[in-house]
Order: sequence, then structure tokens, then C-alpha cells
Amino acid sequence: MTLKTSWVTSANDAGIDFPLNNLPYGVFSTDTLDARCGVAIGDMIIDMYAAEEQGIVDLADEPLFDVPFWNELMEQGPAVWTALRNRLTNLLAEGSKDRALVEPILVPMADAVLHMPLVVSEFSDFYAGRHHATNVGTMFRGAENALPPNWLHIPIGYNGRASSVVVSGTDIRRPWGQLKSPDHDTPAFLPSRRFDLELEMGAIVGMASDGPISVDEADAAIFGYVLLNDWSARDIQAWEYQPLGPFQAKATATSISPWIVTKAALEPFRTSTPNREFELLDHLKDTGPMLYDIDLSVTLAPEGKEATTIAQTNYREMYYSSAQQLAHHSTSGCPMNVGDLLGSGTISGPTKPERGSLLELSWGGKEPLTLDTGETRTFLEDGDTLTLAGHARGDGYRIGFGTCAGTILTALDDPYKR
Repeated sequence: MTLKTSWVTSANDAGIDFPLNNLPYGVFSTDTLDARCGVAIGDMIIDMYAAEEQGIVDLADEPLFDVPFWNELMEQGPAVWTALRNRLTNLLAEGSKDRALVEPILVPMADAVLHMPLVVSEFSDFYAGRHHATNVGTMFRGAENALPPNWLHIPIGYNGRASSVVVSGTDIRRPWGQLKSPDHDTPAFLPSRRFDLELEMGAIVGMASDGPISVDEADAAIFGYVLLNDWSARDIQAWEYQPLGPFQAKATATSISPWIVTKAALEPFRTSTPNREFELLDHLKDTGPMLYDIDLSVTLAPEGKEATTIAQTNYREMYYSSAQQLAHHSTSGCPMNVGDLLGSGTISGPTKPERGSLLELSWGGKEPLTLDTGETRTFLEDGDTLTLAGHARGDGYRIGFGTCAGTILTALDDPYKR
């Protein structure tokens, strides 16, 4: 698909994340406007509260944009999702007869503060990237036992914490936890020394279900995608995870990008999952191209210094798609809610520069990573800013997600000293 041109001239720049082909959904505020829904176009944002109030957008009997989150729109279902996208495209297309209506409700992105774009109902995180799982398994169990026996048959996951999902730009406080070194007989309560990032994509559920759903039904239920960093305290995890998996190690924070890129915007970039070593059971089988060709990158900037690109990979490296993860999640009869967030799992490629975590990049701390500043890292240090970015490339345009960033703050003083 080629670039759709807009009368918002900045949207026609080949290097911008938000052309007319994209139209992602977010929540913003300014010095004079309370937090409200907005749609990104070029370097501007459409005020959706004003658009609805003035009758420029009219989708339902009741207001959808009188709240600072997109859950109300999601609950209307795919027909309304499509109607909104078509209406916005017509309003913003080059030559639109409605330009005079829309121009007064455009807000410069430079003047806006971005907020959480949705109310997250529940959060589940998966472990569905084969290269990442193989690397981590090799470190801890050896190459011959890298993948657990179930890994090639089901997308492994765990239930996380919706309460600690935060928007890009939120500072991340280094967590405390129980740590136990191999050379100590008992654990100690200390700040994490092996704090890490995880480069992921997040899928947002837009349609509720109550009982098992098929892969195709799951695909239809996904509203859109965000960048996601599931911050991880590797040393806390190493002590706590047996036998039930990660708990406090993953509860500190999960950062997401502020713009929801709709599934419709990503349709031209669908691609197939990798070849299967074992045929999946019928309820999980691929029904077509289930992944997306999205370039991803991570930069690390020490406090006050220039950033270094530490990883570059692609979402197509996943072994299981978000639709397969959602379908699997429902098989037990687990109800899925509008606003549920599914983390893809760490996205790594086959080579070292494509590894989506410092655990892999430093090989468990044994191979320090050298930054462009000359400093080295095995895990994150206080003051480090991590920034995830991603975009799919079209003919003369790109579908971008903006960025997903967070800065590491020093751990609190001992929280139990009274």
C-alpha cells in the first residue's frame, strides 16, 4: 500500500510515524485542555472530545469521547471501529471538504502531554519468542534442555499486574526484593542488582469473551497494539520463580507506548509465523499470516549522555502470534475483558544485536555490553533511560508507534526501617 496523502502536510513526510495510513489513538492534555482522547496525524492531534461535541464525528447514541480512555470506543465493536477509521480518513484526506471543520480542533503534538490511552483491565505476559527462550534456557539449563517440553506446543504465559502498567515517560524505581547469591546460605532483602528491560509488543483486547474462542475469533477481538517494556528484576526472579514462575520480579512496572496502533493500520504488514517443529493442535493452528513485519529497536542513554542503540529486531521473530496467545488464554473458559493487555514476550532475533534484553546481550552478566560513551553495562544502572521504538515500512511511509521510554530511579531507602 502507498502513502495516503493528507491536507495536514506534516503527515506526508516519509519519516514521520503518523501518516494518514496510521491514525493511532491516544489520550492527551495541554495547559488549557483536560485529558481527553486524541488521534495522531503528522505532528498534530485531533481533539476527539471536540470532534464529537461539535458533531464532526457521530458514532453512537451516547458519547464515546467524554472520558480520557478508549475503552468506550472499543466496547462498540469492529463495525464502529471501522466507521471511525473511515470517517477520520475522509476528514483528513487531501481535498477533504471538511477541512475547515477539523482545523480548529487540531492541537500541536509539541504542546501536548500524553497519558495512558486505556484503562487496563488485566495484564498477562507471555514467553513466546523462540530465540529469547532458547537463549535464556541455554544460560540456565544448557543448550540440550533450553526449551521446556511444552514450549513448542503452547504459548507459555503468566498473569501479571494491571495496576503497575504505566505510560511511556513514567520513571521506574529500582525495586527491593529477596536476593540470594550462590555463595550465601540464606537470602537478603536488598535493591535489585540485575534490573533489566524486555522488548515486547502489547496486544489490546477490544471485544470481551466468556469461554473458549478460536484463533480467528481472537484475531478479530484485538483492537490494536502498543510497544511494551516488561521491566524485570532478574535476581529477584532467580530466587522466587521455582516452582510457580515470576511474581515480584515482574510487578515493579510495565511500560507501554502512548499511541494504540490499530489492527486495521497494520493489515498491509501481516506476515507468517515461523515453520513449526511440531504441528500445533487444531485450536491453536495458524489460519493465515498471524504476525506483523514491524522493525523494533532499543536505545540506552546513561544519565546526561547520548543514547546507544543496543538492540534491533523485528516482531516477525515471534513463534506465537497475539491471536494464538489470546485463543490459548481462553481455552480454560477464562473470560477476557475489553482493555485486557497481552504482552508478547521478549522479542529477540537469531543474532546477538537482535537480543531484546540485557540478560541476553550480556549473557547473564558474563559479557558486558560496551556503549558508544565507552561505558559498559551488564544490567541497568540508576539514571539509565531505555527507549523502545517501532515502525512498519510501507511504500513512501511508515506506521509508527512513537516511543516507549522510562528512566531508572535509585531504589528507596530501606522501606522497612522505622
